[in-house]
Amino acid sequence: MDSLYTALDSNLATRSGRRRRYPNLRGPCFLNTGYLLFWLLLFLAIVVPLFHRLPNSKSLEDVPKGVFIAERAMENLQKLVKIGPKVVGSDNNENKTVQFLLDEIDLIRKKVLEDYFDIEVDLQQVSGSYIHWTMVNMYQGVQNIVIKLSPKNCTSETYLLVNSHFDSKPTSPSAGDAGQMVAIILEVLRVMSTAKQTFTHPIIFLLNGAEENPLQASHGFITQHKWAPFCKVFLNLEGVSGGGRELLFQTGPNQPWLVEYYKKHVEHPFATTLAEEIFQSGLLPSDTDFDIFTKYGNIVGLDLAQSINGYTYHTKYDKYNIIPSDSVQSMGENVLSLVQALSNAPELQHTADLATGRTVFFDVLGLFFVSYSHSSGVILNFSIAIAALVLIFISLACMATVSQVSISHILCRFIPVLVFQLLSVGLGLGLPLIIANCFDKSGLSLTYFSTGELIFGLYVCPCLLGFFLPTFLLLALPRIGNIYFRQHLQMVLHAFAVILAFLVIGLTFYGLRSTYVVTWTLIFYILSLAFNFITCLQNVRVAYTVPLVFFQFFSFLYNSYLLYTLLKVLVSMMGRTGRSTNPDLVIAGLTAVGTLLAMGFLITVANMFKRPVVVLIILLSLSLLSIVAALTHLGFPYRPQTNVERVPYLHVRRTFYEYDGTVSKDDSGYLFNFQDRRGPAPLEGTSVNLTGLVGIASQCEEHMMCDVPLYDHRWVKNRLNAMWLPRETLIDPPLVPKVELTNKMVLEDKNTVQLNFTVNVTDHTSLFIQPYEGVNIKNWTFPIAYIGQQTTYHVYFSYGKDDTPLSFFIELSNSNGDFNVPLFQLGVSGHFIGNKGDELSQEFAKSFPDYAVVIEWPTSYQRFIF
Repeated sequence: MDSLYTALDSNLATRSGRRRRYPNLRGPCFLNTGYLLFWLLLFLAIVVPLFHRLPNSKSLEDVPKGVFIAERAMENLQKLVKIGPKVVGSDNNENKTVQFLLDEIDLIRKKVLEDYFDIEVDLQQVSGSYIHWTMVNMYQGVQNIVIKLSPKNCTSETYLLVNSHFDSKPTSPSAGDAGQMVAIILEVLRVMSTAKQTFTHPIIFLLNGAEENPLQASHGFITQHKWAPFCKVFLNLEGVSGGGRELLFQTGPNQPWLVEYYKKHVEHPFATTLAEEIFQSGLLPSDTDFDIFTKYGNIVGLDLAQSINGYTYHTKYDKYNIIPSDSVQSMGENVLSLVQALSNAPELQHTADLATGRTVFFDVLGLFFVSYSHSSGVILNFSIAIAALVLIFISLACMATVSQVSISHILCRFIPVLVFQLLSVGLGLGLPLIIANCFDKSGLSLTYFSTGELIFGLYVCPCLLGFFLPTFLLLALPRIGNIYFRQHLQMVLHAFAVILAFLVIGLTFYGLRSTYVVTWTLIFYILSLAFNFITCLQNVRVAYTVPLVFFQFFSFLYNSYLLYTLLKVLVSMMGRTGRSTNPDLVIAGLTAVGTLLAMGFLITVANMFKRPVVVLIILLSLSLLSIVAALTHLGFPYRPQTNVERVPYLHVRRTFYEYDGTVSKDDSGYLFNFQDRRGPAPLEGTSVNLTGLVGIASQCEEHMMCDVPLYDHRWVKNRLNAMWLPRETLIDPPLVPKVELTNKMVLEDKNTVQLNFTVNVTDHTSLFIQPYEGVNIKNWTFPIAYIGQQTTYHVYFSYGKDDTPLSFFIELSNSNGDFNVPLFQLGVSGHFIGNKGDELSQEFAKSFPDYAVVIEWPTSYQRFIF
């Protein structure tokens, strides 16, 4: 094979028939291994450390006043976590946490510089409702702690809002989500109120007590609080993890000046437009108060979240010990800088008059921040794509001159190369996806969930293998005509650049701002191409690859950094995307795209070494080794405490009442809503007895909401994948909500009947309403706009301090005018979050393996016909 390559590059037939011989300048074959190892070590030595780089946390002993002190924030966090889970309606949330926060705020008030600032505190109880996704989100007596810090004698009527939440999901002590954010806000408030400084606009610090419900307290604040109309800009602080830097993942909307403030004032930037577009696509199972503020308050802001190590998110392991103080210091410094800057920003006074537009933004290895307008990005994208195509054409023309052939001859030779390169890209993307699909079909998805290093062998190496193979075969074939080997290799590189150029054009037309990733990859190729033209290295054997490798060094650093960022954020989320999504395809596809951008040009250059087949052997070996390793215990997704399997289920007592009031069914069972692709499979062969576990999809076709008490909109969305485990012994819930039809009367128009109900609800209750055929809802207590949006209506109701029974009315019309027949079905589910259930349920919960985190409680479900 080596002699073949020597022949390909050593002889060039001239038009006069003479032949000139050049020495074979391909590097020794052992450099293949060194070349690949170099890029791996570069990633480990530069990208990984910079990604995890954090400032040292500050303590009370070694810092002056006026700076963020992580030690003090961590003390508050530890006290918050000790309270335990803080579910809306619980004593922990409504009393203990609220009192703790009020006490801490009172301590801060006592130290406020009264000559500089005024501070007011308001404890808000609020009720309301709105349409959230596919349900009515109704709340009653949820609480907000609202602090207003104003400069002395301030006359500004434009406020800055800083928000986070103190409530939690069931079982979670909520250190990461979002106790650390509450602690950061308290510390920022301390600093701002005790430092001799000035700022122009009052600052509202909102500690909301019902975000996980979801997003109820923020809705109550922004729609009803006396200070809400004055809030013009907000910072929303979230947490889906316990460490790392906080990611800026939503901006504006359409407020480029906010991104500029972030760019100018944040010391530890961590942001990318790609994260914003992924989040706003709805692909991720998350919501934040950002949407509430922008939609219902018509204000603008920034959404920041701790997003690394989200394996313990919403579980009992979200504890104090998973939160590094360095991480809190990093975010605290950033938030403090933003608060200081925005509270002095003149833009707050006229946000409606500011120039609008989308922004392209990203940090570079956490070292600096880049941003520019989307319109500038469009110009840049098209300019770079066109410049690449022009320079490549000029390069091909130079090849024609050197080889003494026509440009058409060179173009005819380039077209097959382009086809081969398209095949390379297809294989580079396809092989990881094939592996992901095969593992999923074998019931072995999420093999990388605990052993992230497997991603390298399962997806990175197959991607490079698939991409390199067609190039290797193409360059090994004999060539006809006056073409040097270096020219053929350069054509291969050009072909990949052409593909990227057309990709840039297509994605730009589609409107994706994250096209910048491809554009900047192409920019570095253009720079090397231009450098080769200027220095005349274009035609000096394989010397042109030196500038190429040099400039791709920077492209590699950024693209591998971005890929690493996305994997660190998304892999943990794959454990809660539900059973209907194949997470391996997501991770494999993302990894393949990132790998091609980081290494596409660089892996092609490996052909300049002797015996490039060594590259194929190395990549194939690593791929096979990783596949084998994934089939062992290394590939089992779950680990106790750190990488757990989420197993939410309800202990259900179902009672079905017919139209005449008789009971047609009364049974019990456990309703499971498995959170990841593997479902119940990892529990097979363990001590937990799942005999009789069945899917309920068939029930969903015939019965209202599958005849089960689906908890919230996520359970409703995932109902076709829910599973039911019958239980012979009936469950006795702590309370069965009493549903009373207090009044039924035909209205004056004789075409409408009104029914009034009262339900003594639990703090988390879902109502399901399904009219029979021919019956229409004309009016009701709930938002009118919801009528007609669903065939089965879902009202999710919760309360905080106010446990007043829920009263509501429904007005119905019937096509046959008869109101003495069944008109609709009403399902009422009462949830008792925090209750462990009866002894049998407790024993069942204890039987789960230590890598499974159960999130469970008793639930009553009654189905009525009225």
